[in-house]
Amino acid sequence: MSSLSLRLPDSLHRKIRQLAEQDDISINQFIATAVAEKASALLTVEYLEERAHRADPKLIDRILSRVPDVPPDPGDELPLRGRQPTRLQPPKARGSSGRLKRPRTRFRG
Repeated sequence: MSSLSLRLPDSLHRKIRQLAEQDDISINQFIATAVAEKASALLTVEYLEERAHRADPKLIDRILSRVPDVPPDPGDELPLRGRQPTRLQPPKARGSSGRLKRPRTRFRG
């Protein structure tokens, strides 16, 4: 375990002390947990960006083609920054189940 000298404004120190007391933990444990949470968030973003670079666009299109063409639930809409939905024509062929396939919406970047 290593130690670190940290300078905090008095107002922030007081607030951290109050929050640590509410959680019945030490200020040291509160700060260590806060730093771990922040590091985890940053590392998760880094991991997801790295995984996105390895994605196979053809596989993504195949997976998305299975999604029913229904509007998203409120709040689940995609932001339209740089990505415009493209409406595809309904396929003429029938699926493996024998049912007529439904038209799909695909997003291309």
